[in-house]
Amino acid sequence: QVQLVESGGGSVQAGGSLRLSCAASGYTYSSYCMGWFRQAPGKEREGVAAINAGRGWTYYHDSVKGRFTVSHDNAKNKLYLQMNSLKPEDTGMYYCATRLTTDGICFPPSPHDYSYWGQGTQVTVSS
Repeated sequence: QVQLVESGGGSVQAGGSLRLSCAASGYTYSSYCMGWFRQAPGKEREGVAAINAGRGWTYYHDSVKGRFTVSHDNAKNKLYLQMNSLKPEDTGMYYCATRLTTDGICFPPSPHDYSYWGQGTQVTVSS
């Protein structure tokens, strides 16, 4: 079955950058939506970015547009989230997730629609 392992989280000053990686196995990328979610203390898990790797379609939450870039290396089965100009409000536990899609529509991503999850990687942005 699908397995996901996140890495790349850490602590960074506001304005800094981090690159999250998600090693994936057991899936065919062209048939799946791949997404990044985050959950801050006391808040619900929310979709940050997503990609239909087979089509190259991407989605970004309004709060991260222009700062984050989601990509997928099809040969390596790795999902990435490049995060630039980080803000304190970006702090949270970041999860990669995937779900099967039959129509190719992956957006907007809802945590309730995703079947497979990594264990998360913590991102802390200080001011």
